[in-house]
Amino acid sequence: MAFDLARVRQTFFDSAAVMKKVPPAERKILSKAGAFVRQRAKTSIRKRKAPSAPGQPPSSHTNVLKKYIFFGYDPTARSVVVGPTVAGSATGAPRSLEEGGTATLRERLRGGTATRTVRIRPRPFMGPAFAVELDKVKGDLRNLIK
Repeated sequence: MAFDLARVRQTFFDSAAVMKKVPPAERKILSKAGAFVRQRAKTSIRKRKAPSAPGQPPSSHTNVLKKYIFFGYDPTARSVVVGPTVAGSATGAPRSLEEGGTATLRERLRGGTATRTVRIRPRPFMGPAFAVELDKVKGDLRNLIK
C-alpha cells in the first residue's frame, strides 16, 4: 500500500472531520495522549552515525524516522493511534525496528545494484514511549470513561 499523507491528515485532531465527530473533551484528552507519546518517541531517537544497541531506541542517520511519526484519531476504536508511517517505502522498516525482523537492502555497486537481506534485532521506541507517557494521562482517561 502506498503512503498517502493526505489520507493520514484526515485523522489529525484538528481536521474538520475529527472536530465534527469527536466531542471536545474526548478530543482534548486523546490528542494530548497522542502528542505526549509522539514527542517521547521522537526524543528517544538520537541522531548519530553509529547504530544503536539492540534493545535501545534506534539511531537516526537522516532524521526521516523522526519526521514521519504521527498521531491521529481512529474512529472505529474511538482511540488515538501513534506511530511512524512507512513514508513511501514497502520495506516495513519502522515495524522491523520496533519488533525486529528482516529488511531487503539495495546497494549500488560499480556494475549496477545488488540486494541483500539483513536481520534486524529489535530496537523498540514506540512501546517504551507509550508505557512512560500512559501514566501522565491515566487520570484524564478515567474521567473520560465516566
